[in-house]
Amino acid sequence: MLLKRYWLPLSFFIYDGISAVVLPFAALFLRFEGEVDSRYFLLLIPYLPFIVVVRLGTFYLFRLYHRIWRYAGIDELLAILVSTTASSIVIATVMILMKSGIPRSVYLLTWGMTIALVGFSRALMRIYYHYRLRSTSPQKNVLIVGAGDAGAMMAKEVANHWSVERKVVGFIDDDPRKQGQQLMGIPILGTRDMLPYFAAKLNVADILIAMPSVSGKIIREIVGHCKQTNCSIKILPGLFDLIEGKVQLQNLRNVDLEDLLRREPICLDVECIRSYLRNKRVLITGAGGSIGSEICRQVSRLEPAQLMILGKGENSIYEIQQELSTDDSTATRLVPLIADIRDRERIEEIFARFSPQVVFHAAAHKHVPLMELQPVEAIRNNIEGTQVLVEAADRTGVETFIMISTDKAVNPTSVMGVTKRIAEMVVQQKSQSSKTRFAAVRFGNVLGSRGSVIPLFRKQIAAGGPITVTDPNMKRYFMTIPEATQLVLQAGAMSKGGEVFVLDMGEPVRIVDMAEDLIRLSGFEPYKDIEIVFTQSRPGEKLFEELLTAEEGTSATHHDKIFVANLRSVDEKVFWEQLETLRQAVATASIKQALQAVVPSYKPYKEGISTGTKEMPSRNNSSIAGESLTIPN
Repeated sequence: MLLKRYWLPLSFFIYDGISAVVLPFAALFLRFEGEVDSRYFLLLIPYLPFIVVVRLGTFYLFRLYHRIWRYAGIDELLAILVSTTASSIVIATVMILMKSGIPRSVYLLTWGMTIALVGFSRALMRIYYHYRLRSTSPQKNVLIVGAGDAGAMMAKEVANHWSVERKVVGFIDDDPRKQGQQLMGIPILGTRDMLPYFAAKLNVADILIAMPSVSGKIIREIVGHCKQTNCSIKILPGLFDLIEGKVQLQNLRNVDLEDLLRREPICLDVECIRSYLRNKRVLITGAGGSIGSEICRQVSRLEPAQLMILGKGENSIYEIQQELSTDDSTATRLVPLIADIRDRERIEEIFARFSPQVVFHAAAHKHVPLMELQPVEAIRNNIEGTQVLVEAADRTGVETFIMISTDKAVNPTSVMGVTKRIAEMVVQQKSQSSKTRFAAVRFGNVLGSRGSVIPLFRKQIAAGGPITVTDPNMKRYFMTIPEATQLVLQAGAMSKGGEVFVLDMGEPVRIVDMAEDLIRLSGFEPYKDIEIVFTQSRPGEKLFEELLTAEEGTSATHHDKIFVANLRSVDEKVFWEQLETLRQAVATASIKQALQAVVPSYKPYKEGISTGTKEMPSRNNSSIAGESLTIPN
């Protein structure tokens, strides 16, 4: 075992020792063009032990015998250069001071030949492993999209660590100055519209997208070209991973729907957000959920005086507490709270004890079909729970209260949607008579959140299919968890009280298109390898979601992606009377009628009747689903 481990360093050690003896004599032959006076040999021989010891000792100090030469690169070349130079200076200095009589040009020639011979032996090892591994294993051809820094690093990673399995056969880049050039000896073949041609011509198996800082639009175009091939597609994680040196092939991830749907990054006014959260006592309800936990993470970085994480489920609160507690400074400010937002006595005790200054209300029942079956729970949690929190915030003088809402609150057809619309109305009504800045934030489906379609589709693909889609025409607005969270935080900074903020979320996406894309990106062919089965719409579901009604419209804010919905005012006295009627109706069979009395636009789901709206028109910027309304620039 020891012999196997040390045979290569020992071989290099012996080789370098022999070189140290032979090369001074070779330098003499070069110096005198083959006609060397024998006296020079006699002068040199006594110094040979000294030369060998200095040379090998210096190589050892520079760890030339501790390196894995099969992965040799610039660092190893520099180590050879520096160690040879250092040892040559020592040898020449001592021999000159000792008046050895050896011509000084011999020292220079020995230095150059040592670098060449030592470097050659290590390069030979590098070449040997490279070609041996390539010859013994079938390799997949790889195309890299992006001939920049990230692409070069990616090609190096493939060559150094994955050459057994993969071989980079070319780069794709749109820069006209790079066309016909080579990067690391690999040709830059053409632009992205030529990608399908070269993928077929070179029998490419994998396409690596090494463009971590480009916009979502460009990524979508590249993936569109990739989809014309049968190649698997992977993408670099992102620019910050590149900066931190984390870009390696093992960090590549499959192209997610986030990459296909992402819009230009939302730019936040971080200082504005920090100003209203720093050194403040912040309470987050639903802190264990997808949105709530992300709010916790982002708020914790903004140095609140105290961060209260409230939830009904102890397991989810425990998990986010453990995650945030890894930072000692955050752990000291963290207050985990287990409570039901419908429990008025418990909520009032928490508000009285901790006096929160900012509240983010993310606790809600959100699953549409489940709430159709449990309308009482939806009313109690989404409406009554919100009212309990709003009244406690008003009594204790909370500065800012932001509620998380949904696009399903617009022209609702589900119990979940109508209860969230009423919750918005509760927040708005209370803002008219309170010093607290109450506001709501309305957005669409959140990619990756619990219960969203992406995790479901992935499970169905892993099981071999089929993927179930309710209707081929069903469309949804999508956003990422970070975008949703950033909107919530920014809204808190912008709120003056009573607003319902709306995000410009780009174009709605057909669910069946998402399913087909996900199948392809998983390496399968839709309808051939993985079937897509269409089922009927579930109770409460629409074909098309809306962000606003046609009557509402929007007002611009200083943030180009955030707007304020111009909601119609309602009579405050009538509203609270309707809520009381609704509360009484919970014990009867007339729940949906009572909900409709509060929100006239609510159209309850009826078995066998579609809850879709008419086909959506093409949007300019951010027109609203089902209407000709456009969010202004």
